[in-house]
Amino acid sequence: MAAIAKRETEPFSDINITPMIDVMLVLLVMLILTIPTMTHKVPIDLPQPGPSMGTPEQPHRLEIARSGALSWDGRAIADAELKPLLAALTAGGEEPVLHMRTDPEARYERFDQVLAEVKRANIRRLGFVGDKPLAE
Repeated sequence: MAAIAKRETEPFSDINITPMIDVMLVLLVMLILTIPTMTHKVPIDLPQPGPSMGTPEQPHRLEIARSGALSWDGRAIADAELKPLLAALTAGGEEPVLHMRTDPEARYERFDQVLAEVKRANIRRLGFVGDKPLAE
């Protein structure tokens, strides 16, 4: 029995380093995964501060009714009038702003035709106006 007691009182000289190696490997993997996200850059074109331009330009509004009829700033227009209005809009020095509102019951084909005409007029600042918030 004295031999057993002597073994229990001897100092333990072997340390199990497997858990330490596991922790080091996990930390190494986390480091490898986080470094690329810290160095990744997303280019964003932010407006630069400058002198005040006064009041912002009021955007023009193009609407497509349920029947496919067009209206420009609240005034009914024919299909033939759309192209000259868009050309006059882009003739100015600055990029024009155009807001489009389409009735939900309007035909998609009609919307596509009008949108193609807007694209051919080289209007880049285009916004879509809706009456209802987006469904979740």
